[in-house]
Parts: sequence; structure tokens; C-alpha cells
Amino acid sequence: MQSVVPFHSGHAGLKQLLGGKGANLAEMTNAGLPVPPGFTITTDVCRSYYEAGKQLPAGLMEQVHQAMRELEQAKGQGFGDPAKPLLVSVRSGSVTSMPGMMDTILNLGLNDETVQGLASLTGNPRFAFDCYRRLIQMFGNVVFDIETYQFERLLHRLKQRLAVSLDSEVSAEGWTELIGEYKTVIRKEAGREFPQQVEEQLALAIEAVFRSWNNARAQVYRKVHQIPDEQGTAVNIQTMVFGNMGSDCGTGVVFTRNPSTGEPVLYGEYLMNAQGEDVVAGVRTPVPIAKLGEEMPLVFDQLVRTAEKLERHYTDMQDIEFTVEQGKLYLLQTRNGKRTAQAAVKIAVDLVREGVIDTGEAVNRIEPFHLDQLLHRAIDTDKPLHVLAAGLPASPGAASGVAVFDADTAEAWARAGRKVILVRSETTPEDIHGVLAAEGVLTSRGGMTSHAAVVARGMGKPCVCGCEALRLTDRAFAVTTADGEAVTVREGDALSIDGATGRVILGEVSLREPELTGELEQLLDWADEIRTLEVYTNADTPEDAAKARSFGAEGIGLCRTEHMFMSAERVPVVQAMILAETAEERAEALAKLLPMQQEDFEGIFRAMDGLPVTIRLLDPPLHEFLPNMEQLVVERERLNGQPDADPDRKERLEKLLRKVRTLHEMNPMLGTRGCRLGLVLPDIYEMQIEAVFRAVLSCLREQLDVRPDIMIPLVGHANELKRMRELVTRKADEVLGEFARTFRYRVGTMIEVPRAAVTAGDIAQHADFFSFGTNDLTQMTFGYSRDDAEGKFLTHYVETKLLPDNPFQVLDRDGVGTLIEWAVERGRAVKPKLKTGICGEHGGDKQSIFFCHGAGLDYVSCSPYRVPLARIAAAQAQLALGSAAVPETAAEEAVTSGRSA
Repeated sequence: MQSVVPFHSGHAGLKQLLGGKGANLAEMTNAGLPVPPGFTITTDVCRSYYEAGKQLPAGLMEQVHQAMRELEQAKGQGFGDPAKPLLVSVRSGSVTSMPGMMDTILNLGLNDETVQGLASLTGNPRFAFDCYRRLIQMFGNVVFDIETYQFERLLHRLKQRLAVSLDSEVSAEGWTELIGEYKTVIRKEAGREFPQQVEEQLALAIEAVFRSWNNARAQVYRKVHQIPDEQGTAVNIQTMVFGNMGSDCGTGVVFTRNPSTGEPVLYGEYLMNAQGEDVVAGVRTPVPIAKLGEEMPLVFDQLVRTAEKLERHYTDMQDIEFTVEQGKLYLLQTRNGKRTAQAAVKIAVDLVREGVIDTGEAVNRIEPFHLDQLLHRAIDTDKPLHVLAAGLPASPGAASGVAVFDADTAEAWARAGRKVILVRSETTPEDIHGVLAAEGVLTSRGGMTSHAAVVARGMGKPCVCGCEALRLTDRAFAVTTADGEAVTVREGDALSIDGATGRVILGEVSLREPELTGELEQLLDWADEIRTLEVYTNADTPEDAAKARSFGAEGIGLCRTEHMFMSAERVPVVQAMILAETAEERAEALAKLLPMQQEDFEGIFRAMDGLPVTIRLLDPPLHEFLPNMEQLVVERERLNGQPDADPDRKERLEKLLRKVRTLHEMNPMLGTRGCRLGLVLPDIYEMQIEAVFRAVLSCLREQLDVRPDIMIPLVGHANELKRMRELVTRKADEVLGEFARTFRYRVGTMIEVPRAAVTAGDIAQHADFFSFGTNDLTQMTFGYSRDDAEGKFLTHYVETKLLPDNPFQVLDRDGVGTLIEWAVERGRAVKPKLKTGICGEHGGDKQSIFFCHGAGLDYVSCSPYRVPLARIAAAQAQLALGSAAVPETAAEEAVTSGRSA
């Protein structure tokens, strides 16, 4: 097995083997671009390393040493040669880009002898010993797991003693002194000397990079971005070029377009006389790339031309790392650049307009979860703001929360339900769990390509970087505002950030909801031309319905009528209906609810004029509308302890307690709810059905196009739906009168009980549509109570890979999915035009939408703000899977008379 591939022998088609970085370095090398030579150790070796219990495969180092000899010949230098030492970098390179999550070692090959050779060769001892101390520090951290602060505090003390602030101001003698101190740290913490044999350095570094595939931050990042653990990382070994040799050297990161906005301008930063980690780590605040045109115009022009060439070659925005060594440009890596959702949409649309990609590719380029991020809230600029300072607008959106100053606190407070803003001098990859938990990130150092900026953009979180006005202490920061006001913000104080402008604001701010951009609307139009799956919304109010329609919803797939009962003025009426002792008392309460329900339905019908509205009749058990039994018992005991308590109040409380006990069930979600409630107490459903068709009549008189679908919940037996359908038809005929013969509506059911899926052929005889309630269907199929499962054991199941995903977030294809496929097949065998869709939370999940497309469903229904996501995902499913194998008639609009089925 070839485990080592030189750059000149690889190509982009080997990305799964070489990783993204290795494949791109190979591609650039073969295109004649200025890439320092090197080779890649494949991802196969990483997998073998873990399969062998973290042991490098036999024979690997022989291949590595042969590849190193080829590098020695190419460079005219020797690895470990005291006179002309060859130095290399050892970098990770996963198939899917994971910026900053794994480890890198630079300047490998330096020891006590070769550092003298490098000093003599370059005539620059200060540079040589600077490289050596960097190697020892990175090696100690990456290979021996020594905390970085152990080295940083020694560097800080040295600068204080020398009265300097920049690394470039430290003398060769200063670095020599620090090297001795660093070696002492390694001896003490690792229990061994820093290795002087360069071959040992190389073997240990390769192992360490493979180990970093499973470090904590990389595991968190893979989980968030759904990157398979088995993918592994390659290791890239590349000859060093130096941006820290002097004033004609530098290093930087450049994007071919603005990764925050998508604007087609070169965007990035650089530092003169620095190495690459100085830019991405945020240790120094870098200079905008445009300034390079003034300092090194020839290099800048070459960089611009190269960036354009790479973007055209890869047909996407590129993130390029470069180094300038003594006036010569070198490319260290290129990859598709991480970007905000806003930038992703604009770049995709612009590339279509520029003729680089087609509309299908543009749709495929968008990660659907980015669309959640694109709908960023913004600060309400009409309100006065207490602006403390301004940093760099690194990731758009606005957020408010309480300030926290370390990642662990951010995670703990967020888990406790508090919204937090993570404030750091700069973030490191170890902070990823805190970034994930926070509403937004604020740093006092670092630039637009620092770790905090890149990770926040990838997660769609607001981020402000390089806010140098902040003076951080242990659990607070001090700042002097532009007006000269001195302010201290302590941990727990309210704070807001605006990632679009870089503003840092004291206190909580009012946020404005986002709007669709022109580019997003264009992209969604392209998606609509591609997809075959319809996208509905779950909406219970006219406002939600209107919002969803503005986002492109093609109907309402779930209107939960119980939510209409929850307002403060309605709860007493609902409780009166439940507590009624006689049919007359219940009728009186229902009569009061009837016009309220009618008004609700009229508003929704008006908002969805011309589109279907699926109305689910009352689903939850009645006890949910009553006070908690334990609280009532406590209240009774309290009143009993008051001799002068109002007797009438005591009597009402006793009556309420008796009713709550009467309605109490051992497992209420499996008890008297849904159609069972409608069969036992049909007058409740009669009221709702009457309200629906009264609303229909009112809207018909307004010349509106009304398309109601009546959904009977929790059907498990065909007889239940047959009886309920008869009730709907009878009430519709009563209310509609002369319109009853011509007005068309559907009656269907929510399939959320496994028996309903298994006996779908029988149930379909009485149904015009099936709507799969995947939340309850998942609960009943797994035997999980969602609230208990997610709060107690489900996280453990996913983390330990007992389950691939949380089945309440990503639809379980093998179990729940099989039931859905059975039900669709058996239902359509009886009624080929049977309409089918899902209305659970899975309707807004990409993987679940792919399943629905493949299973031949007609629609998915999701929350209003996830409608754009679902439209994109449905188009991507069509592009990936093609048309589902469904009878042609099944996809037709099948609106039938309520009496015809």
C-alpha cells in the first residue's frame, strides 16, 4: 500500500485519500504555482493507526524517509544537516475542512546543531533562534500535551525583562535564554529531554497529528458539522519557507471574496516578519491585505492573479495561506473558504451570473442550516445604544447575553438556560465548546481570519474580533468609551454585540427580525424550479401563516387548534367547558369558544388565500388545560390552615381538584387524547368543525379561495376515522347548506401510531390524506418519552454512538422510516391519489427531507423560519436522488368532496 504520495504525484481526485489540503497542494503543484515541495501521508494510514491501537503501521517511516530524501535533493539541503539544514512543517489535512481543530508543527528539523547552521546560512541568528523556540513550544504542546500557557508566561517575562512588546524585537541572546527555559519545561512536564534526533522529531510529530484527529475540539467540531469520525486525517509534510526572516518577509491569509458579505473583492490580512500561526492565532492584530499593494506591489499583483486563477480552477471562493520569503511569494494551501450564510448565498448567485457554475450547482452549494443563520436578527437602530467600543465585524448578526470569560462557564451557564456572550482576549481551538454554547463571541485581539472569526462564521454566530479597547482582567473587562466614560463589565453583566458593524454595546438590546435578501430569493426561485416536494408550514396564527407565506410556504401542513385555547382570556372558558357537570353547561362554554375559533380560522384562511390549510382537531388530553394536581393539593392545605378562608373558594377548589383527579391518567399521552377524546366527547369536535366551516362560508362570501383539510389526530383503527369522518361530513353539510354539494375539502388523519401505519390500507378507505406526525410516531416506535429521553439518556446514546443521531431531530429511517414507507405504499394501493406528507419537526431537517423525497411523499411541513431551508433541501434531494418512484397520480392535487371518500 502506498502510504506516502509526493505533491507532484497527486491530484484533486484523490481528496478522500490525500485530504483536502493534500489534494489541493498536489493540484497547485501540478499547475505550476509556487508551492514549497512536500508529500502527504494518506488518510488510510490514520485509520490504520487507530485500528492498531495508536501505532504507526509497519514500513511507514521507511516510505517517509525515502520521501524526505527526495525533498533533500529538490532543496539541496539535508534533514539534520548541521551546515544546510532542511526544515519542514507537519500539518493535518482532513477530507472535510476543519480549520484550527487539529494540530500543526513548524520548523521541524531544528536542534542544537542545526539551529547554528540556519543562523550561519541566513546570516540572521535572531531569526534562527526564534524558529527554534517556536518549534520547542509547538512540539511541547502538540507532542507532549504541555499547556501553552507554560511557555507563554516565560515569553511574557522575557519581553518584560527586555522591555519590548513584539517578538521581532527580541534579540538572538534573548531567544537563546528562552530556549533553555523551554527545554526545562519539557524536562519537567514530559519527563524527558527535547529530542535532538530529527528522525525522532518527525515520527513523534506524525503520531501527534494523527492523535489530534480525536482531540476534544475536533470531536465537537465533527459532531456540529456532521463529519464522519471514520474519515480520518492526512498528514502533510512540506518544506518550510519563512515569513519571519526580516522586513522583506511576511505571511498572511487571503480570501478571493469577502467571507462575511460575499462581495467579489480580495479580502484578508497579513503580517510582516511573522510566521503563519501569528495571523490565525490572533496573537498580533494583522494588516488588511490591500496594504500589501503598497508595501510589496509586485508580490501583491502576483497574489491577485493567483487568487483569480485558483477561484476559476476550483469554481468557488478560495481561502489561501501564503508566505513571502525575501520578496518571493509561496502558496502554503488553498481550500474552499468558510463563509457566512449571507456570503454563501451571494457567492453562489454571483458565480452563476459570472458563468462559472449552473443553477443546480448553486443550490447544492448552500448548506440548508446556513439559511437558519442567514435569517439573522439585527439590532434595532431606532433605539438608543450604549456603545462601549468597536472591533472588527467578523461574523454578522446581533446577540445579547451576559458576559462570561471562559468556555467552561459559557457552556455551564448556557446549559442552565442563560444566554451568554463569550469574551476572550482571543479564542483557541480548545474554546470551541464555549463558542458553541454562546450567543456570540467577542475578542480583544485577532483579526478577521483569526480562530474566533472563522469558527463563529461557520456556526453562524455573531462575532466581534480585535476590539483592542477592551482591557481584560480575570472576570471582567474595562473600557473607556469614545466619550471618555470609564466602564467595567463584570461576569454576569448584560452585554450585546453587533457582528455586522463590530459594535460592543452595554446591556441587552432590542433586536429586529431579518428579511429575505434578493440573492436568497433568487436562489430559492432556482430551488423551486428544481424540487418536486412541496413545502408547507406549521402555523397556528394568521401572523405565523403570513410570515411563512412570505418565506415561500405553499400551504399549512399543521394548524394545532389547541394552541388557540391557550391565551389568557380563553383559558377560563376552556376550563369551564372541561369542568362542566352537565351537557348544558358544556354547551354553554362551547358556544363561547365557537366564535373565537371561527375568528382564528378566518384569519388563517385569509392569510393563506388559495393555499391548503390542514387543521388538526384538538389533540392533547384535557388535563393539560387545568392546573397541576400537586399545586392544587398544596393550595387546599394552605386554605384549610386558614380558619377565615372563603368557603366558596374552598368549594371551588375542591370541585376543581375532583375534576383533575377524574381526568388524571397514568400515561396521559397514551390515554384520552386525539380522536379518542373526540369519540368520547364529540361535542368538542363538533364545535371545532362548525367553526371551521363557518369560517369557510365567511371567506367564500369575501371571494377568497379557501382550501381546508380536516385532520383527525391519533387514529389507530380504521373505525375511528370512519366515525370521525361521518361527524365532519354531517357538520359540514349542516353549516355549508347550499355550498355543501360544490365546495371541496379533504378529511384525513395524522399517522402517529404504529398500528395506523401497519393498517394504512384499511384507514386509507376513509382518508383523503395521510400526515405523518413524526414526533409522536418516533416516541411510540422507540418507546421513548421525548422529554425524559432527551433529558436523561438520549445524549449519552448519541455520544457513545448507540444511535447515529437524535431520532427526534433526524428521522429514524430504519424504524420510523419503514413504517412511513409501509403506510404510503399500502395507502396508495387503495387510493392512488392519496396525499402524503410529514408535519413533525423533521420537516425542517435536511436528512429527513431527503428521506421524504425518496419515499415519494408529496410535502413536508415545518416551522415558518425553516421554510427556506426546506425549499433548498428539497431541491438538493431532487438533484441527488432524482424523481422518486411514485405513481404519477399520487403527486397530483387530489382535492375531493368531503363525502366522496
